[in-house]
Amino acid sequence: MAKVLVVAAHPDDETMGCGGTIAAAAFDADIESVHVLIFADGGTGIRGTSPDRCWRSGDEIQVEADGLYGSPGWRNAHKACSILGVESVKVLDFPDTRFETRPILGFAHQIEDALHRLEPEIVYTHHGGDLNMDHRWVHQAVVAACRPKPGSPVKQVLFFETPSSTEWAQGAFQPFIPTVFQPLQANDWAMKEQALQIAYSMEMRASGHPRSLEAIKALAVWRGAACGAPMAEAFMAGRITRP
Repeated sequence: MAKVLVVAAHPDDETMGCGGTIAAAAFDADIESVHVLIFADGGTGIRGTSPDRCWRSGDEIQVEADGLYGSPGWRNAHKACSILGVESVKVLDFPDTRFETRPILGFAHQIEDALHRLEPEIVYTHHGGDLNMDHRWVHQAVVAACRPKPGSPVKQVLFFETPSSTEWAQGAFQPFIPTVFQPLQANDWAMKEQALQIAYSMEMRASGHPRSLEAIKALAVWRGAACGAPMAEAFMAGRITRP
């Protein structure tokens, strides 16, 4: 049974990029557990408090989702992970939109710590050609941390697309050309939609914008058409090691 790790720059990236896949994996008999690592919470806390940046699991996730003292991004990330069925989540306090001001080694060390703790076989993260620099920084850190050293547990590294960041960079950076597709069942999409509407309503936009629910659903339908399914999420393969 495989473990899955999703590494994202900001709260909402994990749901926008692969929320349906997270939901599908959380209830897949062949997947042991799903874990999420997020590098920024969009703030440094309120009311003079800053939460411990450690892994939360089980009831602890819901406690943080319902809490009063973390930033909105902190609470919303835990809320989304609770909805999607995530086993554990860790939200860090790296500076939003200024990841390049911190050494990339610090990001890679956080990912390596997660690999050591969780031993995931499958890792999902941002596409390396996104418009958002934070996304590109995390992508590079994941690729570095997941390099195929002897004994590494990681067998698959997959890159997801993020609406309003991946497609807006086409022509400027490496294009997103999907080669791996995760079909979504109705319940998988329903959980992704619920996470977007409940946890990340402030990040959603009106019809016509890539972050509108209408556009995100249309993308899922389009990706599904590419693999013969009603809906799907698409990925670029960074590495797939066959048994």
